[in-house]
Amino acid sequence: QVQLVESGGGLVQAGGSLRLSCAASGRIFSIISMGWYRQAPGKQRELVASMTRGGSTNYADSVKGRFTISGDIAKNTVYLNSLKPEDTAVYYCNVFAAAQGNYWGQGTQVTVSS
Repeated sequence: QVQLVESGGGLVQAGGSLRLSCAASGRIFSIISMGWYRQAPGKQRELVASMTRGGSTNYADSVKGRFTISGDIAKNTVYLNSLKPEDTAVYYCNVFAAAQGNYWGQGTQVTVSS
């Protein structure tokens, strides 16, 4: 069984920071990328940050310069800095693997108060 175990999340004030981590286990073959998506109420799920096996990183324009993703296949971490109320959402860890497709974590709530 593939497991993506997330940690972090919580309630912070605007301008604060959080660290979200995702530990992957199980038989996942040929991982292409790992990263994070988020979904706010009434909104579609969107890419926040991702990294490829080759080390390239991608960020949503709205978080570029504030969020940073790092790590490896076993565990990745995204640092959320200078948080804004509009960052409030459920954040999901994602792993994309060739042939097997997408795997998702359970999601962790990030709430930023004004």
